[in-house]
Amino acid sequence: MKRVLYIVVCVFLAACSAEAAPTFSVPTQRPPTVVVQPPTLAPTPRSKSPIFTASPIPISQFPTPLNPADWKNFPVIPAVDPSLQKIYQRGLSLGNDPHAFSIFGDCQTSPDEFFGVFETDPASMESLPPEFRQMVEYFNGSFNRESSTTQDGTTPGSLLWTQWHRGEYGCTFAETPVECELRTHRPSFVIIQVGTHFESRNTEYLRRIILQLMDEGVIPILATKADNREKDERINRDMTLLAAEYDLPLWNFWAAVSDLPNRGLYTRKDRPLQGDIYLTDEAALIHRTTGLEALNAVWRAVTLNKK
Repeated sequence: MKRVLYIVVCVFLAACSAEAAPTFSVPTQRPPTVVVQPPTLAPTPRSKSPIFTASPIPISQFPTPLNPADWKNFPVIPAVDPSLQKIYQRGLSLGNDPHAFSIFGDCQTSPDEFFGVFETDPASMESLPPEFRQMVEYFNGSFNRESSTTQDGTTPGSLLWTQWHRGEYGCTFAETPVECELRTHRPSFVIIQVGTHFESRNTEYLRRIILQLMDEGVIPILATKADNREKDERINRDMTLLAAEYDLPLWNFWAAVSDLPNRGLYTRKDRPLQGDIYLTDEAALIHRTTGLEALNAVWRAVTLNKK
């Protein structure tokens, strides 16, 4: 009977439910609010073919902070705060792999929907500008990697739940998906794009994940999403507030697709109750290319612009 109940729970969670994880305690001590950097690039142009406009973004200080309440006008590609270099270097001293990054997300960030093509399709790789080909080669092995932190229906809470990985991906039931990924892959960077499948304590769980990553010397790259399943846009707003609170780079994917019809979203016929949360082919291409630009900007800023 216990085994039957466990299977039922797992199936329910995989169906992208809104409340997918148990309650966790969250550290009450928080770092002081810091300044988010203003934009250095205009939003990436939208097109049916990949257009890359990013170039290495230098680390620099700006006197005027962005207002998180104005997140819709944030640039697609983030500026990078100088404090990230210290986090990155500390991670290397702890044994993080400079050639590895991870993704914390749902089915839209799975390898076959997102970055995997850069390792599986030579034509897609060859179509990239030289600096992006260099980055893909540098991080080879991370783009098409299956992991416990990128699954259908993933929420911030499920990333902290020891049962979410089902004992797969080399994980043990003594660790969360986040702990498993940090142990097995040792990333130096993590792209966090969760929130389509949200829960009432979304921000608290995200804060716990961010603190854990930074403590391990891993640079979180936060991302907004295209949908508004929660109806009040609070997930993107809160993600932006967290980026401001911890001075982290924010990849504003929402802005990248804001001029597409319905922001490039549609409802799957086999999942009508979920609504418009899936990306059209054009939006998926923008997702893939701007995500690559964001990773490139942060990676080059902390590794290739050392003083």
